[in-house]
Amino acid sequence: MKRFVSLLLVTLLVLSLTACNTASKQDTAATTPNNQTATENGGTEQKSGLPVLSPDNPVTISVWTMTNYSAPSADNKLSKLLKERLGVTINYEIIPPENADQKIGVLLAGGEYADLMGTTDLNIRLIKGGALIPLDDYLTEDKANLLYEHVKPYWNRLATDAGDGERHIYVLPNYNRYYGEIVGGTHYGASGFWIQKHVLEELGYPSLENMTLERYFQMIEEYMKKYPTIDGMPTIGFELLCAPGREWVLTNPPQYLAGHPNNGGVVVDENNVATIFADKEIAKRYYKFLNQMNAKGLIDKESFTQTNDQYLAKLATGRVLGMYDQRWAFGQAYDSLVAEGKYERTWVPTMPVYEGCTPYYADREVMNINQGYGISVSCKNPDIVVSFLNTMMSEEWQKLFNWGIEGEDYYVDENGRFYRTPEQREQQNDLVWRNKNKLEALYDNMPKIQGTYSDGNADSPGNQPEEFFDSLSDYDKNFLTSYGKKTWREFLNQPPENPIYYPCWNITLPEDAQVVSQQLTDLALQYLPKIIMADPSEFETLWAQYVSEINKVDVKVYEDAINAGIQERIKNWGN
Repeated sequence: MKRFVSLLLVTLLVLSLTACNTASKQDTAATTPNNQTATENGGTEQKSGLPVLSPDNPVTISVWTMTNYSAPSADNKLSKLLKERLGVTINYEIIPPENADQKIGVLLAGGEYADLMGTTDLNIRLIKGGALIPLDDYLTEDKANLLYEHVKPYWNRLATDAGDGERHIYVLPNYNRYYGEIVGGTHYGASGFWIQKHVLEELGYPSLENMTLERYFQMIEEYMKKYPTIDGMPTIGFELLCAPGREWVLTNPPQYLAGHPNNGGVVVDENNVATIFADKEIAKRYYKFLNQMNAKGLIDKESFTQTNDQYLAKLATGRVLGMYDQRWAFGQAYDSLVAEGKYERTWVPTMPVYEGCTPYYADREVMNINQGYGISVSCKNPDIVVSFLNTMMSEEWQKLFNWGIEGEDYYVDENGRFYRTPEQREQQNDLVWRNKNKLEALYDNMPKIQGTYSDGNADSPGNQPEEFFDSLSDYDKNFLTSYGKKTWREFLNQPPENPIYYPCWNITLPEDAQVVSQQLTDLALQYLPKIIMADPSEFETLWAQYVSEINKVDVKVYEDAINAGIQERIKNWGN
């Protein structure tokens, strides 16, 4: 990342500005154009032609954000720092992902929005619904220089047609825009058939190479027979989920089992042609196997009636031996177990595939497009909000979000490497402490530096190789050593270069294709639970009914839209 090292004289122009929403009546007289901030520790500087945020001119920014994180406590340390250094107070409205569809509909109907809108909606309804302003005029080197640096190499990928025939950037990508070297101990975006560590420990750390569904469930079955209860509660062999927004937990696995990466509802062949797989043999084989495992009592009977929160709560009890999921999606449950010291009840990924297939569960982290923060049309003064986001992109603030305060949350050794003491690491596992000392709900959708900072340190402690291993519990160190590994990433395949169009799941679909996509999802939710839970003698009949219903859907509309998106990306993303 470009580093700005020269100090410029700042001409302070006293302005009277109106801040956004609740801050609109406050005096922002000292806000100044030609913004430039020099950090005390030599971190990244930012310069812009936008107002300088100052405690002399307090502002309040309202934030509506889709996230699994909770709002910070009232006495949060970084909230105080935002106010003391920048005069910024954040008002939060947190939207759990499972409520997002309903909330977006209500918002668009009402037409009133928070200043800063954090969205992960793949159908970009806030953009197409006219809720967000184009950011292009702000994303220049002489205005929001750090945000400009963030989007410049990927402008064509990020520019979106809101329906008016023009392409603009409305949302700043929240994840997987990398700087420097990509390092890390955990691949949060990777999928896997996760298995509890104690299962593997009990079985003598068996090889996880050449994994199949049969071996995966055999390990679970053996453990369940030996330990029918965990902490006084019935052991759950395999957990499923089909809650709104998380239907892919039920529908995605067949593509992985067949050796494909995550392209959502389609697989893409060597000629870059996408087809759905829901009605294909690779899907039938998976759901038939689940039907058989259910007959053995290995699948949770409550799988298809639970919400995402109930699913996470069940995982957090430590009695779930396995599930298919992506690492980021069950982080809360994982962290809860770690906070209780139940390291043996957390999970590692396995990669079962059908015979002759090569595992492709881990991909190169894909930059989120149209997911992150945008600024709403209701915001009274976007200049201030852009200035805030640009300031947050400085290395100084990125380190505060990720590492904390130097000397308090981490130290720097004689070689300039960041590290934490055992006490500092331990407090990171305390969810109450985190609520008081981290701003995870705000940062989740924030544009961020991932990779390494200009001083060579990793973006966060979990990605600093030596800090990652040192931060592990003795149990986890012994577990990794038993497998001859140093990181959790090493349980996954080495990801090859992503195809240029990858992934298909974030291709924006026209309305008719969205309708078909929803029809396919609705059919999956209607039939697959019945198919999995049925008596095995009924499987073929139910599967035939499911495929018959899919055949009534105009699948070609959906496939044509995906293939058009693939070709459009191949044509335009090659820069």
